Amino acid sequence: MKELRSRTQSIGDERVLKLAVGRNPVRLSAVVAFALFLFFESAFGQEQKPWSLEEIFGSSKFATKTLSSVQWVNGGRKFSYLETDSTDNLRDLYVYNVADGKRELVIDGPMLSTLPPEKPMTIASYEWSSDYEKILITGSLPARRVKSGGDFGVFDVQRKTFRVLTASNEEQAIIRFSPDGSKIGFVRSNNLYVMDVATGVEIQLTTDGSETILNGRFDWVYEEEFSIIDGWEWSPDGRRIAFWRLDQAAVPTFPLIRYPDDDGHSTTELMRYPKAGDPNSIVSIGVVEISDGETVWMDIGTNTDIYIPRIQWTNDPGILSIQRLNRGQDTLELILANVEDGTTKTILTETDTAWLDVENGSLRFLNDNQRFLWTSFRDGYNHVYLYHLDGTLERQVTGGLWEVTSVVGVNERRGLIYFVSTEASPLERHLYSIRFDGTGLRRLTGAPGWHTIDFSPDHLVFIDSHSSVHSPTNIVLRSNDGTRVAQLVSNDTAKFEGYRFGDHRFFSVKITDGDTLNAWMIKPPDFDPLRQYPVLMYVYGGAGSQTVMNSWGGSRYLWHQMLAEKGYIIVSVDNRGTGARGKAFMQQTHLRYGLREAADYVETALYLSTLSYVDPARIGIWGWSGGGYMTCLSMTVGAGHFKTGIAVAPVTDWKFYDTIYTERYMDTPKRNPEGYRLTSAVARASDMTGNLLIIHGTTDDNVHWQNTIAFVDKLISHGKQVRTMFYPGRAHGISGGKTTLHLYTLMTSFLVENL
Repeated sequence: MKELRSRTQSIGDERVLKLAVGRNPVRLSAVVAFALFLFFESAFGQEQKPWSLEEIFGSSKFATKTLSSVQWVNGGRKFSYLETDSTDNLRDLYVYNVADGKRELVIDGPMLSTLPPEKPMTIASYEWSSDYEKILITGSLPARRVKSGGDFGVFDVQRKTFRVLTASNEEQAIIRFSPDGSKIGFVRSNNLYVMDVATGVEIQLTTDGSETILNGRFDWVYEEEFSIIDGWEWSPDGRRIAFWRLDQAAVPTFPLIRYPDDDGHSTTELMRYPKAGDPNSIVSIGVVEISDGETVWMDIGTNTDIYIPRIQWTNDPGILSIQRLNRGQDTLELILANVEDGTTKTILTETDTAWLDVENGSLRFLNDNQRFLWTSFRDGYNHVYLYHLDGTLERQVTGGLWEVTSVVGVNERRGLIYFVSTEASPLERHLYSIRFDGTGLRRLTGAPGWHTIDFSPDHLVFIDSHSSVHSPTNIVLRSNDGTRVAQLVSNDTAKFEGYRFGDHRFFSVKITDGDTLNAWMIKPPDFDPLRQYPVLMYVYGGAGSQTVMNSWGGSRYLWHQMLAEKGYIIVSVDNRGTGARGKAFMQQTHLRYGLREAADYVETALYLSTLSYVDPARIGIWGWSGGGYMTCLSMTVGAGHFKTGIAVAPVTDWKFYDTIYTERYMDTPKRNPEGYRLTSAVARASDMTGNLLIIHGTTDDNVHWQNTIAFVDKLISHGKQVRTMFYPGRAHGISGGKTTLHLYTLMTSFLVENL
């Protein structure tokens, strides 16, 4: 690879912080930046307490409060949420009245005990009936030994009584009230059931469920890569259930080995996991009539090598929408199905030269039963479009060099669409409203940072969860024009008093092809521009992702602050391929997923090495999962530029990863062999230089331990030294008990020794 040169604005004494780049810049003056710095110095620099791994990862000292499992009640006049009681460690359910701000305890945890003094059911999830007189509670009864929870019962709100309805020790999941609250649908042992709430009588709707036939639930890859869990949906009138049926018989198995227990034996769990190029599950969409159990199968075509990533009822209970995606994930069709006879009609087709990502999509059918909203990247940025049900485009509603990230509310009476977007900056998320005709764009959140929005069904109020790099999440109830109504959750900064925060600021890196990358830097609290410091780069880099955001970073951010206190500069950069900057920026990595990302990290390292206060011989890189892959690849492609790296749970060759994610960006190994070879850290192992620590959980079902084993084996064959750490029985998150503390203690020690 030819030598890469970096051209970047100086951040040593820069007068401007670039919070956005490219064609839509938003700037903060140096005065504002300095004020933020002084705020942290004055608020948190008094007693100079040292950061501690035990406090960050081994305690709840710095944990933030939140609202858990919020559901709106009575159309938006109230909302409910769960709160864990510190006295009995059970979850209680509260209701908050929007009008007066009063809260009411509806379910006290011990009330869910049916046989005192037996321990009560712990609430895992809940759902209100449509009349708000009953609450469906899902959890686990201590007396039962089901595989993964799934006991359920109904709490009567007026009588304050709880009745357990489950009658099986088999696994039960995806448990939902019917629209009128008279029935409960659920999946047991991969079959669909319906139970009458009043009588407890069950009706089995499917009978072929097995290890390979899944009715109403998903296989591993659908759940992971399409971000869907519920494999069935009630029709609006409650007469029918639409469901996915997946036949995974042809999907290869992968062994997860659980190493010796007390009797010295190991066990092997076989999971169905399609790796790039492997057969996928064959999908069908059925609609079953509750009254007679008859199923009508929707016509989704004769090609079985497809995906159905979404189904959704229209407001007409006789019409089901189906989204059909081809295996190459570059053609997405919206289909309307007549559930009486299964006939279908394609009304909209999206195509792309690279890929389409359904997770960026929003589909909303309007109550007029004539139109729907759809989001698309067709003009280069994700925007909202208004369609008629026959597939005729009425208009593009939003537009500009920014992206709509989600549609959070539609007020048809007022003709308003509420959505979250990057209009202010790619580094932030704000709420906006706009009229159906595309006029009247209005921003409704003001504070700089990241806003997550939960709109009430009546569109009168919304819950605004807001954070920034300098402020943990605070949750506020606001009226639909953005006016503050009430503070719901406060996470004050008192817990941080006495701890030193290094100056955290945003900057940009201009690379050789002309693109400009967003980045942030944390300097040591006692930063001296006349000294030279080691740098640790934190990376992820996956398509559409971001690490450079004006949002609170939690315990990982505090760990980075701890490293800064130890004398490290911490840097993160959003490489080409990351999100919030349009399709062209994101899709540059197509078919060579990882190469441009690694080149961007090398360019960033080269730029950093030109700064007078950076030690060019002491630049490190670390990341988790996709970031672990980018670390391994960067230490081969960018050999010599990184002294030290830490890769946690890394992919090391895309042929080891799943079909849906990998083929979206890389196609199959058969169709793109050169791309797979060029992006393989395993194939490039001979080029690896530097101190590398690779960490993996032995029962990681997402990125299999196979990735690390293959890479380490190849490093050994080339005489390359590498440090490894495995965590027995841990999954992709490498957590549980004292595991997280152990992990970060290990990584800290490795950095201190080698960077």
